[in-house]
Amino acid sequence: MTTYAGPLGKSFDISPGAMPQNFCGSGITGKPISMQNCEGVLVLVVKTKSGGTTDDFAIDLQEVNGAGGTPRDLDIITDYWYKQETDLDGDEAWVKVTQSAASEITAIAGTSETDFIVAFAVRSQDLSDGYTHIALNVPDLGNTDTEYGTVIYIPYGLKVQRTPVNMPSWKTPGTANA
Repeated sequence: MTTYAGPLGKSFDISPGAMPQNFCGSGITGKPISMQNCEGVLVLVVKTKSGGTTDDFAIDLQEVNGAGGTPRDLDIITDYWYKQETDLDGDEAWVKVTQSAASEITAIAGTSETDFIVAFAVRSQDLSDGYTHIALNVPDLGNTDTEYGTVIYIPYGLKVQRTPVNMPSWKTPGTANA
């Protein structure tokens, strides 16, 4: 028996929005990702517990006009799902949260003390005319705690389907940003 990539490149791709780092002490500007080759992007944020009790989880979704363009709030988050536990180990159920349409998920109480995963999807059709990318920012969660985390983009419904080694670049020609 051998391992294989399975649906990678056929059903979805994976790209970093922010490499693992401390979410507290400075804000994180997410890397833009193109939405031109997919139906949508599942945004996944994973963070560790801080050991503190003050710096609760928050994020801000942006749409960007090109890979290096100007970002602005994308007020479409109405539902998101999360898993939360002192030590995430895979037995947690997803919890759905509904909110008024916004670009932010703000200060979810009690998240500084736990491991936390949040997920939501952005459809390509949700972008305004002239906007081709999204980026997820993590505001400065504070200076009291230390919460390491990462942002992962999972483009799905790929228009171009290939084996992973032959996947198209998400980079816009002539830009330095993915």
